[in-house]
Amino acid sequence: MSDAAGDGEGGFVERYSTRALFAGTTVAAVVALLVAGLLFPDSLAGTLAAVLTSENTLAAALRLSVPIAFAALGGIFAEKSGVINIGLEGLLIISAFGAVYVTEVTGGVWVGFVAGVVASTLLAALFAVVTIKFRADQIIAGLAVWLIALGLAPFASQVIYNSPNTPTVQTMGSIAVPVLEDLPFFGALFSASPTVYLLFLAVFCSWYVFERTAFGRWIRASGENPKALDTAGVSVTHVRYAAVIISGVLAGMGGAALSLDLGQFTGNGPTMVNGKGFIAIVAYLFGNYNPVGAFLSTMLFAGLDAVQTVLQLQGIGVPRQLIRITPFVVVIIVLALVGRTQLPEAAGDHYETEE
Repeated sequence: MSDAAGDGEGGFVERYSTRALFAGTTVAAVVALLVAGLLFPDSLAGTLAAVLTSENTLAAALRLSVPIAFAALGGIFAEKSGVINIGLEGLLIISAFGAVYVTEVTGGVWVGFVAGVVASTLLAALFAVVTIKFRADQIIAGLAVWLIALGLAPFASQVIYNSPNTPTVQTMGSIAVPVLEDLPFFGALFSASPTVYLLFLAVFCSWYVFERTAFGRWIRASGENPKALDTAGVSVTHVRYAAVIISGVLAGMGGAALSLDLGQFTGNGPTMVNGKGFIAIVAYLFGNYNPVGAFLSTMLFAGLDAVQTVLQLQGIGVPRQLIRITPFVVVIIVLALVGRTQLPEAAGDHYETEE
C-alpha cells in the first residue's frame, strides 16, 4: 500500500515538476526574446518582440481563446464527473451555426447566442442519454457527436442558404472601459467583446463550483469514487447528467461566441471551428482539470495563433505554411513533454447506481 502511495506521490511530483519546468523555460525564452528584440530591433528577434508586445496581439489572443476556453471548461465538468466528452468539437460546430441562423431570422444577436447554447445543450443531452442511460462507449459516442455536427451544420446551411457558409449577421460588438482602454498593451483587456468578459466570469464561476461548493465535490467524487458518492446518498447518474449538460452549455457559449464575434458561420472543410474543440481537450489536460490552468493554457495556444497570423504578413523570410502550423506543433510538443495528466479514476467507466 505504501509503495502504491509512494508511486502516486512520485508521479504527482514528476508531473508538477515537468509542468513547472515547461512554464519556467517558456517564460525565460520570452524574456530572452524581448531583450534581444530591444538590443536588435531590426532583426527577426526585434520583429517577434514587437509582435508579442503589441496590444493587437493581446486582443487577438483574447478573441481566439474564447471558443477554446469555453469548450475546455465544459470538458472539465464532464470528465471530472467520469464522462469523457471528446465531442466538444461537434458542440462548437452546432452552436456556431445555430447562433448565426437564429440571429439572421430574429435580428437579435443575444437571442441567437442563447439559441446556439440551446442547440449545443440538446446535443450534449443526447450524448449524456446515450452514454449514461444506454452505457454506450464514450469515445465512440463523442466521435459520433462531432461527425453529426460536422455534417448537419453545413448541410442545414446548404439547404437554407444554398451555401455551406451563411450570410453575415450582426456581431457582438465590444465593450470599452473609459481611460483603462487607453493603457499600453493591457488596454486590450478593457476594450473587448462581451464574450471575453463572459469567459472571465465563467472561469471564476467554474473554479468556485469545484473548490467551494458541494456540487463540485459531488462531481469530483463521481469521477474518482462513484461508489462512495452513491453510498452517501447522492445519485451518481444525476450528477453525471448535470455535468455533461453543463459541458454542453459552456461549449455552446464558445461556439456561439465564435460565429457571432465574426458575424458568419463558415461550413467549408472542417468548418470555422477547425479543431478548436480538440485543442480545448489538450488545454484542460495541460491545465490538469483546473479552470484557471485551462484558461492559461488556452491563452498560450491562442497567443501563438495570433502571433503566427501577424507574422504571415511580416515577410520574415519563413514560408507561411511553416508559420501557420506553429500552434499545432506546440500542441504536440506539450503533449509529448509535459508528462501524463492524472485522469479521474473512474473516467470512462459506467456506473450502475443502486436506486
